[in-house]
Amino acid sequence: MLAAKTAVAAAVAWYLAPAVPFADAEYSYYAPMGVLVSMYPTVADSARAGAQALGGLALGIVLGFGGLAAVSVGAPAIAAIALVIGAGVALGGIRGLGAGRDWIAIAGLFVLLLGGGSADEFSTSYLVTMAFGVLVGIAANFLLLPPLYLREAGAQLADLRERLALSLERLAGDIETGEVDPARLDRESDELASLAASVAEGMGEAGRSVRGNPRGRGRVAEQEQNDLAWSALERATLLTREVTEVLARRPQVTADGLPRLHRQLGDALRACADLVAAGPSAEDLSPSAEVASAAVTRYARSVAAETDDAAQPDPAFAVAGHLSRIVQLCGPAAARG
Repeated sequence: MLAAKTAVAAAVAWYLAPAVPFADAEYSYYAPMGVLVSMYPTVADSARAGAQALGGLALGIVLGFGGLAAVSVGAPAIAAIALVIGAGVALGGIRGLGAGRDWIAIAGLFVLLLGGGSADEFSTSYLVTMAFGVLVGIAANFLLLPPLYLREAGAQLADLRERLALSLERLAGDIETGEVDPARLDRESDELASLAASVAEGMGEAGRSVRGNPRGRGRVAEQEQNDLAWSALERATLLTREVTEVLARRPQVTADGLPRLHRQLGDALRACADLVAAGPSAEDLSPSAEVASAAVTRYARSVAAETDDAAQPDPAFAVAGHLSRIVQLCGPAAARG
């Protein structure tokens, strides 16, 4: 879809460019280039990238005139080229310029080498025609089925929720069987982190796709629900990784000799897994939340009863605290926002 919209917009921009005021028709080929720099998956990204590109072009044009001024007072052309390119690349290091960074040195070089005796006319045509192409690109992205990624973001959240519940379920099985494999737990923790990073990227893109998008006006509630779910799942993922780290690295939590604690920890992990898997779409999360809260409380009380020295923090307390926070994040109160 993006390729098709870009092709249509580029053709329209090139066709209409000769009629653009303050620009020479000779430079109409810059209009499709303006479309290319502004066509991004979302309307907001298109507008931002287009504005940044035009800002970079304007800076480059100023550099190009600086190079021409240097040549006019007797500087060698090779020195002017080095000056313009060096300054353009240096300014391109400013991250705040975004997509415009790449155009500073290019625009400066074009003005210096192609402007010649009509640098004013070339520069005006260059900037105005590119700006026209940018406007056509943004308009095409806005009018021709502007993309909306809320559904895709929701699917990513569901995948993360399922994966998080599976990790908690597997931890419960490991604890109950006494077969804790630190290497495998490390891999699962890294996979969770990678999946969460992917979801974060998808959520950001979904949020940008709503801005300036006429299709997003009636989907505000869906976006808010996704944001609420992501806020809870992001923190629940971090807590689950913390629990995994403790269970993989602290043998006193999983050591033999306390089968009752193993059973209760397994119950708590499995109850949390069921609560996470239920998700905010469940009609009533209260029963699952109550079961999970009770299981975590039993485990925490048993740990307290088995701990001889209260002054020495037991890693098992950290596990109980993390699981309790997961229950709070994924319970009915959090789902309602």
